[in-house]
Amino acid sequence: MVAYLFVLVAVLSRLLPHAGWYNFTAVGGALLYFGARRPWREMLIPMAALMATDYYLTTHTYHYSFYWQAYATTWTWYVMAMALGLILLRAKTNFVRVAAGTLLGPTSFFVVSNYAYWATGIQYPRTLAGLGVCYVAGIPFYRNDLISTAVVLGLAFGVPVLVRRMSAAHSDSVAVEAGR
Repeated sequence: MVAYLFVLVAVLSRLLPHAGWYNFTAVGGALLYFGARRPWREMLIPMAALMATDYYLTTHTYHYSFYWQAYATTWTWYVMAMALGLILLRAKTNFVRVAAGTLLGPTSFFVVSNYAYWATGIQYPRTLAGLGVCYVAGIPFYRNDLISTAVVLGLAFGVPVLVRRMSAAHSDSVAVEAGR
């Protein structure tokens, strides 16, 4: 159930105005967490929600025509992010694995999406220099994606650990009090 709540937060984080907060959304963290906690057969649900969000933002917020081909890279990455969560975080979750997911998720999106955009030749020349300029232009988006993914995964995986530790500490203190 918590994984679905994170998907809802991811959708809302895309829909709420966040000018100046380029790509500060819960999408990466939510997809990694969903992949770690839900079975594959349910992964169509976050895909459909995020695809619908992409369509809505393109047509209603930005007032552009919608071409699904323009989103193929992003939608493929959605699946890759859930697969990364499945592979990296499902069987064994610890600080190092969550930190690795925090780095690998946004970094893979940064590398893949900027390369795909550069390859279209729409804004950047198809030269090595054009590719470099494209990646440099994406750094503010990458930075915010990295921070937002760290926040989401920190909450998703860290809060339950803190609650368990506080509960265990409370149980130990109650046992000590009872033994007096």
